[in-house]
Amino acid sequence: MYEIALTLLLVSSLLVFLAGGLWIGLSLMGVGFLAMTAFTSRPVGDALATVVWSHTSLWGLASLPVFIWMGEILFRTRLSESLFNGLGPLMRRMPGGLIHVNIVGCVTFAAISGSSAATLATIGKITVPELRKRGYPDKMAYGTLAGAGTLGLLIPPSITMIVYGVTVQESIGRLFIAGILPGLMLAGLFIGYVMLWGIFTEEGRKHREERASWREKLAGARELAPVVGLIIGVIGSIYLGIASPTEAAVLGVLGALLLSALQGSLSWDSFQASLMGATKTTSMIMLLLAGSAFLTLAMGFTGLPRALADWIGAMNLSPWTLIAALTLFYIILGMFLDGISAIVLTMAVIEPLVRGAGIDMIWFGIFVVLVGEMAMITPPVGFNLFLVQSMTGRDIGFIAKSAIPMFLLMVVGVILLTAFPQIALWLPEFMNQKN
Repeated sequence: MYEIALTLLLVSSLLVFLAGGLWIGLSLMGVGFLAMTAFTSRPVGDALATVVWSHTSLWGLASLPVFIWMGEILFRTRLSESLFNGLGPLMRRMPGGLIHVNIVGCVTFAAISGSSAATLATIGKITVPELRKRGYPDKMAYGTLAGAGTLGLLIPPSITMIVYGVTVQESIGRLFIAGILPGLMLAGLFIGYVMLWGIFTEEGRKHREERASWREKLAGARELAPVVGLIIGVIGSIYLGIASPTEAAVLGVLGALLLSALQGSLSWDSFQASLMGATKTTSMIMLLLAGSAFLTLAMGFTGLPRALADWIGAMNLSPWTLIAALTLFYIILGMFLDGISAIVLTMAVIEPLVRGAGIDMIWFGIFVVLVGEMAMITPPVGFNLFLVQSMTGRDIGFIAKSAIPMFLLMVVGVILLTAFPQIALWLPEFMNQKN
């Protein structure tokens, strides 16, 4: 009875804080403060100071602002235009035509950005006008953009994976490696959907474009070369063990600055804007982590996670039943919170349950990031839906309906990942054996 009363009090307190417009990080701290003050004898002040400092000064977080800065640099330069110009000749003859550039462009940019918002905004500002001009249906253009933009969370380097890895103290490098095949699987599902649309619908067949000449393809390859080189340099250095994620992030920033300078799109204004954008995003994430760390400590002192774990354990749920319940839980939570916030908010309670069930935490990290992607296109608070709305001017209802097929494909992705866990685990195990 004590645990139920405590849970109801803390959940209602959190809802009151959030409804009052308080930032999520501060709301988490407020709930932790209330829990420790009302239900424990532990002094709050030194506990708050110690846990916030220890969790925001972790070395694993050093790569976070650097990866974010790299994405901001690319967002504000003409490298994104080079990406579209390079992919266009290669994609346009495929069934579905240039709609594929939305997906492949997001995959490519996600591999050098780590941010869903930066991925969607960068690709969308190039593809949306072009697709409109060529008469592609808004439903396909906007739906695929909203869905493919979420790949910035899953394809490494991923800001969400860094946050998860630090929160549960798992290897960020292994998480990055584990995200490759699931990210490509999800992108493959999106591409397959667009190809089926291009083959079996009259509207799709109408947009089968002329085949590009070899000269156009070679020109496109030259446009793509700098971006592909940057991806290989950043991601390859991590996978080959040449550099840590932090060192690779620094290489990525230097490479992005060099390429944008050679391209002539780097100015003092764009440099300042990229630095300020990275500072704002990093500050937001650090406040989330600080609040989550303090709430985790407070929950530990109250004994609530242990009691909840014992209660779940008494139900004798199989690991996959637990995963099914957590999938539904995160989908519902995603209606009100973005992916990172949902992960940070719940991990204090969810982590011991998952570890107790014997589920691999690297696999679970990929699972929870994939489900967090679904939150990005789940109304009423789907962040990607609002981003697409701001770009296109269409109402949020139309964009949400357009993204439904992508949401359903993500559900298929979760089912495949659960049925075949080696999709996430094979590559880290292979790289571990190699090293």
